[in-house]
Amino acid sequence: MKPRITLKNIAKEFGVSISTVSKALKGSHEISEETRERIQAYADYYNYKPNSLALQLRSQKTSVIGVIIPEIVHHFFSTVINGIEQYANERGYNVMICLSNESYEKEVSNISMLTNGSVDGLIVSIARETQENQIYKHFDALIKDDFPLVLFDRVVDSIKCDKVIIDDIGGAIKATDHLIEIGSKRIALLTTQDYISVGSLRKEGYIKSLIKNGIKVDENLIYKIDDKRDLYEQIKKVINVKNPPDAILAVNEIYAAIASKISKERGLVIPNDIAIIGFTSGLISEFTSPSLTSVMQHGALMGKQAAELLINRIEHKGVDEDYQKEVISPNLKIRESTKR
Repeated sequence: MKPRITLKNIAKEFGVSISTVSKALKGSHEISEETRERIQAYADYYNYKPNSLALQLRSQKTSVIGVIIPEIVHHFFSTVINGIEQYANERGYNVMICLSNESYEKEVSNISMLTNGSVDGLIVSIARETQENQIYKHFDALIKDDFPLVLFDRVVDSIKCDKVIIDDIGGAIKATDHLIEIGSKRIALLTTQDYISVGSLRKEGYIKSLIKNGIKVDENLIYKIDDKRDLYEQIKKVINVKNPPDAILAVNEIYAAIASKISKERGLVIPNDIAIIGFTSGLISEFTSPSLTSVMQHGALMGKQAAELLINRIEHKGVDEDYQKEVISPNLKIRESTKR
């Protein structure tokens, strides 16, 4: 194996300055053609590669973007990461991913670690505990320091940065409208606690659809699931009652899959006795039996748009541009769980 060489080695070999070698390797016409060719041939023979770390230190640029997500179990977040990485790689950036595990302290720790010279910008979906506590000073500090930041999915309007979301209200309206169209009258909503922004917005869409279609809103059919407790036992209380709902709209794929399992255990026929729709169209929805109708969130597109906003912000840092908010329109994927 040939020894690894540096610009200094090449300069010493030819008796020239490091600056001359650098210019020759870049094809500068300040250096004679003969010298350029000799230096390039020597560098090629010894498989010279620029020291990327040194280049980054000189330019104060890492060509890495950080991504912080609440958890990895949801298919949605994996598709977002895929979209981010694909677009970032096309633009010459690598991606570093961290999990907050829905913890405020872990989110703060991740941001502190990543912004200590490791990345050029951040893409974040806010942790559940952060939204519950409503403490956003770690994000405010990034904005104050002009550090490039994009929030996606779970966002907070008061944080002044670029954002990418789906139309959660519109998605819930489409799903609830569909359940009403197939004849559902008592539609239960399995949602998150109100401090989770996406759950709150999807509840708003559900209520708007009921009102639009002349159905009275029954607060007893709105179930706020606590993810810190046993999901199965909470959802079982929705279905194992004397007069169960004839349809369920779940704000995520996991709630929908659990509702399907419990319904079958009780002997209910899906979708004749109870129809089910969940947000996110992942493998769980596709291969659960019966397959689940889903609100498609287009996670890969969300990831691509988040990466595009961030990299544009990184590469035009210092330019006074208004923050952007991209809204992706969801659509329904009709499957067996609502085909009556």
